[in-house]
Amino acid sequence: MLHNPSSAIATKANDRGGLALYIHWPFCVSKCPYCDFNSHVRSDIDVDDWRSALIFDLRHEHQVNPAPTIGSIFFGGGTPSLMPPQLVADLIAQADDLWGLSPQCDITLEANPSSVEAARFSELALAGVNRISLGLQSLDDQSLRFLGRAHSVDESLVALDIAQQNFARMSFDLIYARPGQSIDAWESELTRAIRFGTGHLSLYQLTIEPGTQFETLVRTGKLTPADDDHCADLFEITRQITTAAGIPAYEISNHARAGQESQHNLTYWRYQDYVGIGPGAHGRRGGMATQRHKKPENFLAAITRNGHGLQEERLLPPQEQAVEALLMGLRLAEGIAPDEMAARFGLSVWQMLDKAAIGRLSRLGLLRAEGSRLHVTAKGMPLLDAILPEIVAVTAG
Repeated sequence: MLHNPSSAIATKANDRGGLALYIHWPFCVSKCPYCDFNSHVRSDIDVDDWRSALIFDLRHEHQVNPAPTIGSIFFGGGTPSLMPPQLVADLIAQADDLWGLSPQCDITLEANPSSVEAARFSELALAGVNRISLGLQSLDDQSLRFLGRAHSVDESLVALDIAQQNFARMSFDLIYARPGQSIDAWESELTRAIRFGTGHLSLYQLTIEPGTQFETLVRTGKLTPADDDHCADLFEITRQITTAAGIPAYEISNHARAGQESQHNLTYWRYQDYVGIGPGAHGRRGGMATQRHKKPENFLAAITRNGHGLQEERLLPPQEQAVEALLMGLRLAEGIAPDEMAARFGLSVWQMLDKAAIGRLSRLGLLRAEGSRLHVTAKGMPLLDAILPEIVAVTAG
């Protein structure tokens, strides 16, 4: 029987903290050609084994980090919408029993917009999921086939409608800068997407990641990615359209109406503590970096052997934590506050920043100092990967 934890939340939770919990479900029906996530195709999945393993992993993390309540849960993958809703309910209930969930706990689940998965949305809502992240990826059927997606546009729009009926909050993803995609075509697609009325959009440029099928096609000359100048133009028009529609970018690829930001992902970008369980999941807690075994079979074997799926647990020196916080925080429109970071990590963050590079990039309009905060500007965001190593003068380690 599905468990809706809302009543338990009201009696157990408090505002002692906002620990974020990430639960990784590594399985997909097929591997998309652009995807470099830790995802695996398996014909036989023993749900009982996975329930037991993930609960063991949760309990281990609670033993080492029992104090704060859970402020957000994110089921990622892989394709977590393939999880049986009862398994989702069991994991939410276990997290609630161990830590307690805050009254405003965001519980997000990534979902594909297929008819099979959309049929589970009402059960997932009963399980306790209150926010869905839908992988539409494109509003063009030919592009969906190019991206290796199994759903059609019509099917995805039906799933979107069902999701909006079942979840108070939702987001969906689109991938742009696809080969041959014109500015006019993307402007039309994005404008249509905004009319669906969701409060959050994740808009990603297509990148060619190492080890993917697309990387092989590019290397062998069978696929030509969009050039950098065209990508910059697409990025700029994306910002213009979403800002005009009241869904401005709060992170380099994420756009939201006021109050609709992803609380879970903000935990990452603000470098606050988060627990990661399941195959390949990363975590940051109490100055420790954690990572689970990536391959599902290795993860299960580690659970049997050790009672948890950890492959690595490493103490991060304050300097390395500060570097990570800088690199994550500069992705956000709100930027960073070096003086606050200095108090947090017990060292001078300004000494870790190249002031000459900051001055040069500020004169070019790529950075902006405002009060005690430093921001990458909208003009600078497309160049973020080049800007970060310029201004962060001290590398980790």
